[in-house]
Amino acid sequence: MLNAIKGGLVVSCQALEHEPLHSPTIMSKMALAAKEGGALGIRANSIVDIIAIKREVDLPVIGIVKRDYEGSEVFITATRKEIDELLESGCEMIAMDATLRDRPGAETLASLVEYCRKKKPEVELMADISTVEEAVAAELSGFDCVSTTLHGYTPDTSYTKLFRDDFAFLKAVLEEVKVPVIAEGNVLTPEMYRRCLELGAAAVVVGGAITRPKEITARFVQAASK
Repeated sequence: MLNAIKGGLVVSCQALEHEPLHSPTIMSKMALAAKEGGALGIRANSIVDIIAIKREVDLPVIGIVKRDYEGSEVFITATRKEIDELLESGCEMIAMDATLRDRPGAETLASLVEYCRKKKPEVELMADISTVEEAVAAELSGFDCVSTTLHGYTPDTSYTKLFRDDFAFLKAVLEEVKVPVIAEGNVLTPEMYRRCLELGAAAVVVGGAITRPKEITARFVQAASK
């Protein structure tokens, strides 16, 4: 999959249960629109959405399963249960939370990577990280790529964002790891997307700026009220 999305755009087509567009059918049509717009890949949540998307488009899919577990802040592909669902879905890549936070059931990141490799070695693995330290650890754990997905969304990084200081965090990750780095997280404009690629990102994942009309609408409304 990394070869297929190199230098291009991956569109995140996700809607949780409480959101207006929550539906496998809607997400599959969102993926079709993304393909027709020039996207090279899709990021999607849940086995039902991924299967619907795979029926609609022939783009490669980065699969995740978001599920809350009591006693753990990790909710993106947190355990073997989620991995088994994703392996069944037919996605070409699995992304998982690769932060240093405790996982449900005392599962370790290294054991999950090993589990994936044994069950379906052809499926690539993406590490969603929030710090440079986590990116380095993910590379050592055997991930095929790292993504800046969780930078700004963990307690230790909530004070900052990916695009701060001309994408300083993306630059720092690129300097420290040799595996491909995917830019993801608050990439809100075509200019920001282009800048990520200029800095050396292997690809860029964009979600909310394209596929979340509620949030897009709110930005317009808020801009007029300032």
